[in-house]
Amino acid sequence: MEQFILTATLAFTVYILCLLGYRLTLHPLAKFPGPLIAKLTDGFGGVYALRKDIHLKIYEDHMTYGHVVRYGPDRLIFNTESAFQTIYNSDRVTKSHVYRAAQQHADQFNIFNVRDRGMHRAKRRLIGQVVSEKSMRSFEPVMLQQIDVLLQKLMKASASSAPVNITPTVRQLGIDIVGHLGFGYNLKMQTEETNHWLMNAFYLGDWRINVCMQWPLLTWIRPEVISGLMPNSIRARLFDLLDTMIKARLSQKIDSKHDLLGVIAGSMGNEFKSLRQQELWTEALFFFPAGGETTATAISAAFFYLSRNRECYKKLADEIRSSFLSGSEIRQGPQLASCRYLRAVIDESLRMCPSVPGVLWRELVTGDDGTEPFIVDGHVIPKGTQFGVHIFSLHHNEEIFPRPFEFRPERWLEAKDEEARKAMDRGFAAFSTGSRGCAGKPMGYLECSLVLAKTLWYFDFEKVSDLGGGVLGLPGIRGRINHFQVDDTFAATHNGPSIKFVPRPDVSHELS
Repeated sequence: MEQFILTATLAFTVYILCLLGYRLTLHPLAKFPGPLIAKLTDGFGGVYALRKDIHLKIYEDHMTYGHVVRYGPDRLIFNTESAFQTIYNSDRVTKSHVYRAAQQHADQFNIFNVRDRGMHRAKRRLIGQVVSEKSMRSFEPVMLQQIDVLLQKLMKASASSAPVNITPTVRQLGIDIVGHLGFGYNLKMQTEETNHWLMNAFYLGDWRINVCMQWPLLTWIRPEVISGLMPNSIRARLFDLLDTMIKARLSQKIDSKHDLLGVIAGSMGNEFKSLRQQELWTEALFFFPAGGETTATAISAAFFYLSRNRECYKKLADEIRSSFLSGSEIRQGPQLASCRYLRAVIDESLRMCPSVPGVLWRELVTGDDGTEPFIVDGHVIPKGTQFGVHIFSLHHNEEIFPRPFEFRPERWLEAKDEEARKAMDRGFAAFSTGSRGCAGKPMGYLECSLVLAKTLWYFDFEKVSDLGGGVLGLPGIRGRINHFQVDDTFAATHNGPSIKFVPRPDVSHELS
């Protein structure tokens, strides 16, 4: 027995050494530069994903190794606008198999994790009807009601000069909006604390998915399933709440509200009756963090940078206050769309702090015979390779965005030449691009525009602490005190900024 164990151990050791040697010298990606350990194991990225700073590490490695970095035995990451356009607009490319990490069940998919093109098109058509610009015109009154709740909270805080932590405040707003848009359900995140645990639930879910996507071996380990067996676990509470929301909505007339469930029912007709509730859960599990969490990053970043760049603050305040005659006029339409500096502030905030800072992994479609090489930035991508563009690094590529760590909304309005502007547009990945681009782009822009415009109409504001910024003395980006700091848990997570609001005396009575 001892001899067998010794022989097996020796054989396993030889196998591992041969495998590592192959990955370093003979592997199709052996010529590409990157961290040594990353070339040997996906565990390198997995560890940094666990630390939630993988976006910073990849940025540093791009600065060290160049525009293309090998970040796993079979992974390549790019940071150029040409790679972004080539990869995400190609019919030969599909989502990577690592998106299985986001599936609750092997046979159930949502618009985020579905890889089949036909199924994705069908789901996108449905979701697109809910979050399109046309849909937002119908839903806007509900969104405005929720933003009014936010404004009342700011007014209450201003009465005692209490600082407001923007991150949890706008996360609660976003989840309330998506509760109404998804299932016509009032979660009361802004007015009650009962459902505040949802923010932690989405955060933990995103974090687990990101770790498993970076280190796919962990996909087969499902700690959330084990924890879900425990009474009152976050997973169990989440599914109980989704069950309550769906049943409450199904008890009403389907066409009584403009929401996801109503659109699905209208599109499916009689087939809707046979739709399993679990399938609705699957879409809801993505709909909430995608619609409610990502806009919170853009709004939080905008408040952070505006409170630290007074010239930008004044330009935007002047634009808003000269474009409208009252707060009630601030709504979707030509007037709001004409606020070009507002749009530039939102785009610059999304550039500095993309809501999804990492890599949207892709691979060649099954059945691609490889007779024609797939080329990205002059590099042939071997079959079986996982590849993609790192959004944070792309958005801070100084060849596309000069002085990338400066908040300059003017860059979107005063590009030096047409080619420079085109490069910025092609390198702006906040909503991705191509057939898999974010369907919720109109909703995201509308929510951000309304929140910022209405807040600046009714209030002046200033920072009261350094919350949200870097810490002087820390290495790298973490030491940048005027850079809004985020953690990478697939979606960006953050804290701050801390803002003091002062009502404008000549218009604040409109909120009474």
